Amino acid sequence: MSDAARAPLPRWLGVALLMLIASVFGANHVAARLAFDHGANVTTAVAFRSTGTALFVLALLLANRIPFALPALTRWRALGIGVILAVQSYCLYSAVALIPVALALLAFNTFPMMLALISWAAGVERPGRRTLIAMPVALAGLALALDVAGVAGGGAADFGTRWAGIGRGVGFALAAAISFATVMFLTTQWLAEVDGRMRSFLMMCAICAVVLAGGALANDFSLPRDGTGWIGLCLLTLFYGTAITALFVLLPRLGAVNNAAVLNFEPIAALFIAWLVLGQTIAPLQIAGGLVVIGAIAVLAGGKR
Repeated sequence: MSDAARAPLPRWLGVALLMLIASVFGANHVAARLAFDHGANVTTAVAFRSTGTALFVLALLLANRIPFALPALTRWRALGIGVILAVQSYCLYSAVALIPVALALLAFNTFPMMLALISWAAGVERPGRRTLIAMPVALAGLALALDVAGVAGGGAADFGTRWAGIGRGVGFALAAAISFATVMFLTTQWLAEVDGRMRSFLMMCAICAVVLAGGALANDFSLPRDGTGWIGLCLLTLFYGTAITALFVLLPRLGAVNNAAVLNFEPIAALFIAWLVLGQTIAPLQIAGGLVVIGAIAVLAGGKR
């Protein structure tokens, strides 16, 4: 990879690009909800999006004549990270299928904290004070924006009833968070010198192999039953492929630990996209929570590299 491709990005530009990537990830979840509501299941969605992303990135590699030759250890590391990413994909979509999307994304967006702890425990990078302050503030804003307690909807009194039986879904979301934090940590440690498109290609190939084999053995594929479901499936593939490829290209040039919290903007973006596309209403308290998240991101963006 060229020196220009490895050069660090200005902090403001990196944060802006991460917010855009988070918005595309949010659109992916709205499209996934559409596909699930019209007949598709988790295995089909993960297999479809990973296969489509792998083919898209392969076309990019061929068009740009990126060499496929890699050291054997690097190749196996990339494939191993891809297996972990397959676990993350399945767990997150399973959480979305079991519990409200807002709760699933809130639980999943604990991954920046987990990433900071993993990196700190490994002695690689200590999170800065600004980051340690911004992450819990961003999560508090998420709790308001996603109306976890049902206050905006007037359902605070039914808190126990609303949250009964959600342990399995939250467990899936937290497992996805741990998996994604591990993916981000290992990517920056093992694959920083590998072209981002090649990283994405190898990881998507690993996901395809795992999900297609598992789905075939369990006979666990379910296609959409109508055109709307197919539109959702195609859009989630497009959005996810674009976002995950851009993330793996950008992250090694920016640093994971002190910038991953910017991706907390994803559920905020999903909330507003669902409002625009699906007509879901947003209460004033939720808007206030969104502003808290944006403010925490602004604090991160204002810090030194």
